[in-house]
Amino acid sequence: MTKLKPAPIVLIAGGPQARNNEMMIAAMLKLSGEPKPAIAYIGTASEDDRSFFNMFKQMFIAAGAGNVTLVPIVRNFNKEKAEKFLNDCDLIFLSGGEVAAGMDYLQEHNLIPLLTDLYNSGKPFCGVSAGAIMLCKNWMLWRDENDDDTVELLDCIGFAPLLCDVHAEEDDWEEMKRLLSFFPEGTIGYGIPAGGALHVTPNGKITPIGSAPVQFIKKGH
Repeated sequence: MTKLKPAPIVLIAGGPQARNNEMMIAAMLKLSGEPKPAIAYIGTASEDDRSFFNMFKQMFIAAGAGNVTLVPIVRNFNKEKAEKFLNDCDLIFLSGGEVAAGMDYLQEHNLIPLLTDLYNSGKPFCGVSAGAIMLCKNWMLWRDENDDDTVELLDCIGFAPLLCDVHAEEDDWEEMKRLLSFFPEGTIGYGIPAGGALHVTPNGKITPIGSAPVQFIKKGH
């Protein structure tokens, strides 16, 4: 059997001021190529919050999705069930919440190798807010959230070969600028505003959806 190539990814800003939700979800569902795609929902960034999951489930089904299943990771982790849901679905969705927490749970249960295999075999992925950042290369971890001197670089899943921040226009993308400080001159980062998303191909081609992203370039001193 011919091995499939990685599928494109959709990175959705989300956030309290989110707009264009129908457009974003339609772009996400289109990734699967299925008329009623089954979605595996990874809620590690929100600690498998049920109300959060139910909100997205209703939105996805209203937009034409089939089954939407919460993958049991944070609470009542079941390796066999988790692997079955991830293998059997048409699309994998990562929720918003906290990036560092979301990555911790995936690493704790050694799920990143499976996600990588699925991605490389053509399984499409989508993330919203923190989930979008998790699908990119890096974010930041504060050892003390009240002390900016304790921030360090955090490795993320990296399927989207870029750096992004989401719905942070009100603070002028302060964290994106901080993230770029870890990288060499010329590194590019994308601020995805509320109401925006990026369609990213495996080779890094980026197509905006909805509100246009803000592009940042690390400059030399």
